[in-house]
Amino acid sequence: MSIGGYQLLERLGEGGMGAVYLGRHADGPLVAVKIIKPEYAHEEEFRGRFRSEVKRARQVPPFCTAAVLDADPEHRTPYLVVEYVDGPSLDEVVAKQGPLTDSNLQSVAIGVATALTAIHGAGVIHRDLKPRNVLFGLGSPKVIDFGIARALEMTSQHTRPDQMVGTVSYMAPERFDNIHRDITPAADVFAWGAVVTYAGTGRTPFRADSPTATAARILTQPPNLHGMTGPLADLVQLTLAKDPADRPTAHELLDMLLAQNTDPGMARRPIAIDPRLREAAEAAQLSGHHVSGSGPRLGRPVTSGKPGKKGRLRTVIAVTAAATLLATAAGLYSRDSGSAGPEPFNDVPTPATMPVPGAVRGPWVVDSLQRRGQWTGVSEDYGGVCDFKGGLLIQTVIPDTLCTGPAQIFAGDQTIEASFTLGNAKSCAEVKFRAVKEIHYWLDLCPGLVRIRHQGATRIETLEVVETDVLTPGQQREVLLGLYEDSAEVRIDGTVVLTATLTDPNLVAGTVALGAAPIDQYRNDSPEVEVLIAGIEIRPAGDLPSTPAENIPPFTDVRDGSSTSTVIVHAYHPKLRSMVVEPVLFMTGPEYCETFGLEVTADNPCERAWVTEDSKMTVTLPIAASPKLRSWLDDPGKCAGDPVTVGICKVSAAVLAQRIGAEGLADVTVEDGVVTAIEERFTP
Repeated sequence: MSIGGYQLLERLGEGGMGAVYLGRHADGPLVAVKIIKPEYAHEEEFRGRFRSEVKRARQVPPFCTAAVLDADPEHRTPYLVVEYVDGPSLDEVVAKQGPLTDSNLQSVAIGVATALTAIHGAGVIHRDLKPRNVLFGLGSPKVIDFGIARALEMTSQHTRPDQMVGTVSYMAPERFDNIHRDITPAADVFAWGAVVTYAGTGRTPFRADSPTATAARILTQPPNLHGMTGPLADLVQLTLAKDPADRPTAHELLDMLLAQNTDPGMARRPIAIDPRLREAAEAAQLSGHHVSGSGPRLGRPVTSGKPGKKGRLRTVIAVTAAATLLATAAGLYSRDSGSAGPEPFNDVPTPATMPVPGAVRGPWVVDSLQRRGQWTGVSEDYGGVCDFKGGLLIQTVIPDTLCTGPAQIFAGDQTIEASFTLGNAKSCAEVKFRAVKEIHYWLDLCPGLVRIRHQGATRIETLEVVETDVLTPGQQREVLLGLYEDSAEVRIDGTVVLTATLTDPNLVAGTVALGAAPIDQYRNDSPEVEVLIAGIEIRPAGDLPSTPAENIPPFTDVRDGSSTSTVIVHAYHPKLRSMVVEPVLFMTGPEYCETFGLEVTADNPCERAWVTEDSKMTVTLPIAASPKLRSWLDDPGKCAGDPVTVGICKVSAAVLAQRIGAEGLADVTVEDGVVTAIEERFTP
């Protein structure tokens, strides 16, 4: 028996959509061939969606996934050919051997998160992640059956409004809410939490006596994580949040998992994982096939669209030095990077300059705090005020007033640097770091003392406190908080004033927030305090400026000087005269491959129309009072009286904001650090 030139050797299994066979093409390797059931084959709507979804699934990098090798949606019986993984499924392993522990459980968690990072980065949502779709191959688990569930679920004649593709125990609550909204990548992240819970306990987190009762628990009850412990249990708890917006992205999840398994200096020693799995995870983490920085979060995969529309294709190719070492094993192209490794805080870090490609391992945030940008004027607590007057001005009479900052998860070694001015002798500035929900660390900067505290679930613990008179009210001080392995170091005007051991092994990553509080926080007659914070920069430690290799250009430094460059626009606030941008390299495929010395293969972008590489540095820029605003329009006739070049026309701020929105590409002209012109980037 054969189909499409593939000899079918034996049946491997059968499901609701079709049968899976072990096959081989000529003398090639063994493959798995899924043949679609005849009732779907005669539905033209299904064929169209099948064609589209398979095309996108073939773009998924082979990181802990069974690669899609071939498909024929036009065949009398549509079929799909994927890499054959010669190993048992997760549900078979747990049923036979019991729940996984230690390194085996950690490997499943990292492997599935790696697969989701690759799948989501290609604009695909799995929709049916479950233990049966996690197979154990050599070195790492592999996720199968992505890329076609949507084709079936969206075919109206085969799914009624009360039906959906998936297994109830692993389905996110938004899939049961009867709104019939689009499913986002956040649903896969929820399924990851349920799969890992099953792997570690032998049961799903919302198990009940019937599918209906299980769905009710998913919608209304907290997960049962009994038997899950340590940092992994905390991450599972995050992914099982009821609100999709409260879950990390797959890439953020992978960042946190790798951070937990990297630091030999952690209070709790990390669990060793197979080197091949770590290679695949780091390659997926650093490949750039994901939304980076403060880009689109949950539910906004990279998609294709016409120029000027939301969902324009953004091919991200960001290869770092680590990816270079992994290229052969992972099947990626490679190039040299020369990025610097982590360095201890014995020397004062040099001032940051724009990095070269491959120099940055994580988010890098720069904000002068002169106006709303990556920090807003909204306080998290009633009674406090966050405003922008010469910097971020915080006024309050209550403890721990925080001002909303960027949503990026900062993992691993990092530095947080800013200028602080205390308004009076009762004013303390605060930096909340490695924050995950209500658990975090505090840095307190007060007249007379510097302190680091840990906020746990039930109590606050002082880890280290130093009495010093260096923080004088009314005097601006440069403060650098360095986080390295499980230690923290505080420098004020270049001098080390405090070091502390970070005692919570669960807190290896999190967000950063800025705040203020009275020095006597729990007095009823606390006076009004005032703190001014300016010029904040958060970046990975050790990512110091590196010298680019020959012919490899650095990113344009948009913070000062004069330049015109292509950027991703993360936020555009015309009325506030500010925007948040991320410099990128923008090249045609041939230019990119010539610059980085890549050979033309199916795995690299040489034949693509254009390619971007992200800098991972988000910068808040002020906008001039009357900037030149232009956009590419489909109808040049709309540019009446305006010289037209390929449809580039003058537009209003409102129109431009609508067209570039968030994550649009634009050419930005900066003069002395101020934006004087914004032009929507034409992408053929």
